[in-house]
Amino acid sequence: MPAIVLVGAQWGDEGKGKATDLLGDQVDYVVRYQGGNNAGHTVVIGDQKYALHLLPSGILSPNVVPVIGNGVVIDPSVLLEEIKGLNERGIDTSKLKISTNAHLITPYHRTIDKVSERFLGNNKIGTTGRGIGPAYADKINRIGIRVQDLFDPSILEQKISGALKDKNQVLIKVFNRKGIDVKDVLDEYLAYAEILRPYVTDTVLLLDNALKANKVVLLEGSQGTLLDVDHGTYPFVTSSNPTAGGASTGSGIGPTKITRSIGILKAYTTRVGSGPFPTELFDADGEALRSIGGEVGVTTGRNRRCGWFDAPIARYAVRVNGLTDFFLTKLDVLSTWEKIPVCVAYEIDGVRVEELPASQSDFHHAKPIYEYLPGWMCDISSARTFDDLPANARAYVKFLEEISGAPMSAIGVGPGRDQTISVRSLI
Repeated sequence: MPAIVLVGAQWGDEGKGKATDLLGDQVDYVVRYQGGNNAGHTVVIGDQKYALHLLPSGILSPNVVPVIGNGVVIDPSVLLEEIKGLNERGIDTSKLKISTNAHLITPYHRTIDKVSERFLGNNKIGTTGRGIGPAYADKINRIGIRVQDLFDPSILEQKISGALKDKNQVLIKVFNRKGIDVKDVLDEYLAYAEILRPYVTDTVLLLDNALKANKVVLLEGSQGTLLDVDHGTYPFVTSSNPTAGGASTGSGIGPTKITRSIGILKAYTTRVGSGPFPTELFDADGEALRSIGGEVGVTTGRNRRCGWFDAPIARYAVRVNGLTDFFLTKLDVLSTWEKIPVCVAYEIDGVRVEELPASQSDFHHAKPIYEYLPGWMCDISSARTFDDLPANARAYVKFLEEISGAPMSAIGVGPGRDQTISVRSLI
């Protein structure tokens, strides 16, 4: 059975949690393959709302095995608090599997993240301060701590001591901060070992065996295409690869086993943090999108920047991820506009540009070129089939589909699990 990858097609916050949860009854494994607790998914089931940060959204589906893959960086304190919170609400987390090779976020990663961002001043990137970037940097520098190291006290002490030898020099001499004690970190992290041990396994072997047994594996990314460290709006990006290629490296599933790539696409555009955003709105429309759409970061609590739909970004996501389908979310948010602008191209230095420019400088100077579609001016939250939508809403979806380059296979018309229109099967 092939694996399916689910990616954000914009700057994140597109509603991937809703999409994963919707597919929960049709899949056997849901794998988080990159990122850390700098991202969040919101899932609404009935009158219950769940905010997930490290755990895969599939944890809310009782028949799913949720997996945290090797490409994720884990803050153990955050993970255990999240597990505890779900257990207290009656959610079974005992099936969770964690890769032995996933890297750990430590107190010194969080400290360095926060002081570095403050040090940058006006040039700050807009990180969440949760230590994700520094943890990935240590991974690449080959001084990172992995989950398996928790079970070898000698190795763990050597790695923490080696890392802090340099980092304390930076904290003390560059940032004028107090150094971090090796023993404090060691004692804290050794205490996590036995608590986490029941969850830890060789997830690469686990997933390979699942695919051989004809199980359906859903690979769930965090953040979005434009936040990819290689393919996003660098340097205003995350420190990992949320794009479909990252699903292979972050899970250990070979690329030839992934046969479907689904992009989650909001009916307008948002982003959190710094960086270019051609369709960003600074007027009443932007405030209305933020208010109606509830555009506040699940993890950060920061207001999201809001703007109109950007077709060049959607087309770019199709190319980079090899998207076979789109899942369009939050169509209902646009229900009060008489006319809805859609960015179809950019103007850069007086020249019309149809695609996302390769140059960062050009993208910073891109001005949106809009086409205007008639709105539908009515509540669509009770629609359950495509034909239930008013004509103008159907026309809007069809226009986005044509201009983006992949079919809209599902449409979200509200936050609830049941508020989704299925146009064609996603599995």
